[in-house]
Amino acid sequence: MLKHAFWTGIASGMLVGIGGAVYLSCESKVVGAVLFSVALLCICLLGLYLYTGKIGVFMEKPDKKSAVALPIGLLGNVLGAALTGALTALAKPSLIEAAQKACEAKLGGGLLKGLIAGVFCGVLMYAAVKTYGAKGTLVGIIFCIPTFILCGFEHSIADVYYFTVASMRGTFEPMRILFVLVAIVGNTLGGWVLPVLIRLGKGKEQVQSNGAK
Repeated sequence: MLKHAFWTGIASGMLVGIGGAVYLSCESKVVGAVLFSVALLCICLLGLYLYTGKIGVFMEKPDKKSAVALPIGLLGNVLGAALTGALTALAKPSLIEAAQKACEAKLGGGLLKGLIAGVFCGVLMYAAVKTYGAKGTLVGIIFCIPTFILCGFEHSIADVYYFTVASMRGTFEPMRILFVLVAIVGNTLGGWVLPVLIRLGKGKEQVQSNGAK
């Protein structure tokens, strides 16, 4: 599980980076947001490891192996997104200016807004992954991903990509690391919201009944 989490975590980070690249390349935000969903579509269909998709599922049935896999998968995600950011910035320098503008807007909103935006992104990520896993439908992915992007919600792995691209020209800003950490916390909390509420809605008797099946 740990080997899978790390190496496919890198692959997931790369795919999220590619999604970020297409978003920065599109003049239309709507088109870019829709095309960004190719990242999670590929991740789910290929069975890859993405922290923001796994954290909510972990909350449903926590176990020690999954708990250890989460930070390892997250590390892989960050490495994959950062590597993709550096390489795409070299291949397409025009992305740098677009990323810098996007990152200025993110940092300008402050850490509290970043945390809240991260929470709502986590809610939508859980909904997208859960509907695919439980129902086998891609509808949740196709709608949830463009929704969080157009709302300006913060996806921590995508932010790693954007900040890496923005840092390829000019000085590095330590605040970018802090912002990503805050977004990770937000995504984590957001990933827990729906499973906790669903569990509370089922009630103790129904949860025990489901566990006995």
